Amino acid sequence: MATIGLDKLYYAKITEDESGNETYDTPVQLAKAISAELSVELAEATLYADDGAAEIVKEFKSEILALGIDDIGSTAASDLTGAVIDDNHVLISGGEDGGSPVAIGFRAKKSNGKYKYYWLYRVKFGIPATNLATKGDSITFSTPTIEGTVLTRNKADAGGRHPWKAEVTEGENSVSNETIANWYNTVYEPVITATTNEEG
Repeated sequence: MATIGLDKLYYAKITEDESGNETYDTPVQLAKAISAELSVELAEATLYADDGAAEIVKEFKSEILALGIDDIGSTAASDLTGAVIDDNHVLISGGEDGGSPVAIGFRAKKSNGKYKYYWLYRVKFGIPATNLATKGDSITFSTPTIEGTVLTRNKADAGGRHPWKAEVTEGENSVSNETIANWYNTVYEPVITATTNEEG
């Protein structure tokens, strides 16, 4: 089903333990969302045998997230890009800046009025692009765009997988109201019942 809206753009800072496993801070609003574009890059390998393709493997490599936002505050810019807020509360960007990865959450409104919710577990952002224009005869809005690379998280879920995205559609597949209500309280943690294969 088509989506007709985008809002509730949040981010959560990440703390890593000695093994690199992530713990997420409480999510906070990043900005008002204008657009979110996701493009996935896959690692692909083909095994040829008997003069043809015998096996093809495609795995997630990374994803590029481009966010169009109304504005990015100094605190969010510092958290996402590694820029420093000085003693006078001025945001200072330097050549050495490199922000730490964060989790990104947002939702998209579907044409039936329900929402599809997302968490991207590990996003490393670059410097926001700024478009400026002089005032002319008509009003033109200039808004920032920030681009990040989405990676799989280090921490494995109960099934041993390293997720990069969680998504759920409100009202589908017996999704609980509690899951939706708590979506922005914490970064969603996969709930998977571990199974064992026993041979008899």
